[in-house]
Amino acid sequence: MTDNHTPLPPDELGRRLTEVYDLVGPLYRRAQRSVEQTLTDGGLSLGVRAVLTLLHRNGPMTVPQMGRAQAISRQFVQRMVNDAAARGLVESIPNPAHRRSSLVRPTEKGTAAITAALRREHLLLRETGGDLTAADVTACLRVLGELLRTLDHVDLD
Repeated sequence: MTDNHTPLPPDELGRRLTEVYDLVGPLYRRAQRSVEQTLTDGGLSLGVRAVLTLLHRNGPMTVPQMGRAQAISRQFVQRMVNDAAARGLVESIPNPAHRRSSLVRPTEKGTAAITAALRREHLLLRETGGDLTAADVTACLRVLGELLRTLDHVDLD
């Protein structure tokens, strides 16, 4: 058995990280249902919410940039952008860096929708128990970041 400050041997690390994957799947599915049913008042799909969140945090982006940032296919992002545009939540603007790839930005309606959704999520997540510390959250983010980096080779398209 190793102490809490010694890196795990590869076999034990693999077993423990499988426990993380076993929790991430149900967590993702429940969060998805919560976003679609409750947190966005049934108004945003998870994909449209992801697009709006990226634009809210990063400013205007191209579809390929959004796909890379979310590690999802460009085609899926394009469908979500098209859905958001049809609902008046985003608009395309010229891209000074590349004429063939427009920038996507939120409209006022899109900004209001994502701001409201993020506010509701924040209020819900404030109720998280377990006496979590900043160190706990930092460690979680480090583990998930390493798992994501390990899968960088996976083709998304």
